[in-house]
Amino acid sequence: MKKIIKKKMSIEDLALSMNKGFKRVENLIEKKIDGLAISTAKGFESVDKRFDEVKEDTKGVKNQLEGVSKRIDDFAENKVSKITFKELDHRVSFVEKKLQINK
Repeated sequence: MKKIIKKKMSIEDLALSMNKGFKRVENLIEKKIDGLAISTAKGFESVDKRFDEVKEDTKGVKNQLEGVSKRIDDFAENKVSKITFKELDHRVSFVEKKLQINK
């Protein structure tokens, strides 16, 4: 077996070695943070798209609701009341009876 000769390290060499290690770790952390930032941005884009879709769906529902509301208002204005209907039914029945019209 070969014998490994250990070289004594000076404080400057230790400082340089530690500095290289810290820079490597710093670069790895920066890459991770950049990846996380990109992932977060894509996630928010996805959420924004879904909110836009929900907004469009809400507009459609609102338009449909306005249409239904208009139809209900029109029906309420143009409907015949029950009392008026009964009065007219009674009058038609009376006329049919006088004219001897069978239903």
